[in-house]
Amino acid sequence: MSENTGKHSLWSWSNWFNRSSVLIFFVAWELVPRAGGLLETFIAPPSVVLKTLWEIFNSGQLLGHVGVSLSRTASGFLAASLVAIPLGFLLGGSFRTLERLINPVLRFFGQLNPFSLFPLFIMLFGIGELSKGAMIFWVCIWPILFNTINGVKEIDPLLIKSARSMGTGIVTLFFKVILPAAAPGIFLGLKMGSGTAFFMLIAAEMIGASRGLGWLVWNAQINFQIPQLFAATVTISVLGLALNGIFAIIEKALLGWKQHSHA
Repeated sequence: MSENTGKHSLWSWSNWFNRSSVLIFFVAWELVPRAGGLLETFIAPPSVVLKTLWEIFNSGQLLGHVGVSLSRTASGFLAASLVAIPLGFLLGGSFRTLERLINPVLRFFGQLNPFSLFPLFIMLFGIGELSKGAMIFWVCIWPILFNTINGVKEIDPLLIKSARSMGTGIVTLFFKVILPAAAPGIFLGLKMGSGTAFFMLIAAEMIGASRGLGWLVWNAQINFQIPQLFAATVTISVLGLALNGIFAIIEKALLGWKQHSHA
């Protein structure tokens, strides 16, 4: 009884410390800029940031910028998924010899710094929507492809042999055995790709764009609108956390069987 009470007390103290640290951070963020000097010039307090957010939201601009950024992210992400997942199944399953041959080349492409490719994408596709979609496609395809290949490779061969021994057809075998077994790896790649895509887009929108959260940050920076800069940055952070939360919910719904199997 005393041991459980001690654990509960420790857990409560841990929760209290975590919550109080967040509160202390926001209090310090509010008070320090108001001390004056350079801090007041370059740091906007939370109260000012929230006021600016409300003004941008109330004017309708914020939702417009968020919608543009999310639509750009979704298009590049979906295009990369439609290419990477089938290709990952082929290279991880039926064409493993080919995968071993081209794996060094794929890894090389996957390690290229996407920011260094900005000029190339702009030269090939211009500064419009196509270049931004191509950038998102490029950064998404590699984590999805590599994790799909690994997910397919890690499937227990006994599962496939057992299903075939019972006369399971190819289509049923794929959807009932192969796809569920490879799903954890695929989902990991999708999570990594979506996070990378969103933050990559913010950088892409700073070049040749007139709308989007990245443009909002860039416009605030060049016009020295510090409250708007912080408001846009906070919005980007909240959206990033929201994306992680959405994927956590989807993962729990689709891959709950995996957690139960390890329990």
